[in-house]
Amino acid sequence: MAERLKDMFFTQESIDKFADAIQKQSPDFDKKRFLQIMFDKSFETKELLDKMRHTTSCLFETLPQPYNKALDILIKAAPDVKGFEAMALPDFVATYGMDAWDQSLSALGYFTKYYSSELAVRPFLHKDPKKGMAQMAAWADDKDPRVRRLASEGCRPRLPWAMALPKFKIDPTPILPILEKLKNDTSEDVRRSVANNLNDISKDNPDLALEICEKWYGHSENTDKIVKHACRTMLKAGNKRALAIFGYSDPSLIAVKNLKLDKKALSIGDDMTFSFDLAVTHKSKVRLEYAVYFVKAKGKLSKKVFQIFEKDYEGGTYSISRKQSFQEQTTRKHYPGTHQIAIIANGEEKAKVTFELKK
Repeated sequence: MAERLKDMFFTQESIDKFADAIQKQSPDFDKKRFLQIMFDKSFETKELLDKMRHTTSCLFETLPQPYNKALDILIKAAPDVKGFEAMALPDFVATYGMDAWDQSLSALGYFTKYYSSELAVRPFLHKDPKKGMAQMAAWADDKDPRVRRLASEGCRPRLPWAMALPKFKIDPTPILPILEKLKNDTSEDVRRSVANNLNDISKDNPDLALEICEKWYGHSENTDKIVKHACRTMLKAGNKRALAIFGYSDPSLIAVKNLKLDKKALSIGDDMTFSFDLAVTHKSKVRLEYAVYFVKAKGKLSKKVFQIFEKDYEGGTYSISRKQSFQEQTTRKHYPGTHQIAIIANGEEKAKVTFELKK
């Protein structure tokens, strides 16, 4: 199993280097005390973001006050702070700088050049969306692509690992001028953030997201890529309007036959191969996927869709096989029970079989 992020960062060695970077800018910084309160009895049990917040709290206890004096030290130290440990710098702003709006937002724009401030800016957007989005608009014009990316990534309604922005989930229209401005950005990282933001919007406001995608698609290679990435959730859900944007053929022209498994029962940790015949009546553009209905802890099934490929097919029958792993992962725990595999063509399930997963 891959090493967990929480064990890769915020280690004794990395925190020692972090403290050295702070002490370099503030010789009076009590490094010894900082390390003592950092590595308390509960430290090893904390998750990654909890370790970040704990680091922030320990900084507050050991840096000089008031806030602006402590912040000045962190700004000077930022170029020397590496890895996930650097998340504590923008988090310090989000935790202790809400009453110093201009100074704090300026610091977040600076910190994002070293480690993204996308999590830290969200409490400001939640507190005052109008004022916060005015800052995002200014960042969208910044010469540094990392700052421009923050303008889009920071206001995503459903940014992973971060607090949600419920007002933007309900009404994402304040975000749209930012996306419009950045959709043709010279940086691929910025454009990908635009796509991720639009994908977030699609989960709560699919019609609005589709309207934007339909307007942008077909104008340039860059915007076409944005639209494709932005539609990924809707495509996996079989949204017909999203499928139509990319010209996928009528699913009634496609059939799946002879779906077979190499084993009807397997144990957690095993692999399984499945095969089937794809029958295409006429020349068709096919988006082929499969779904695994995993058994969850309480016995209910949870559907997970995996893409096989997208291809243009002439009429005919084509044999296809794939392998699915049931090894334990940090992102998925397997449970015994009756599972299912379904083959999906252009948004429609065409065939399904069951199998048993055992301990």
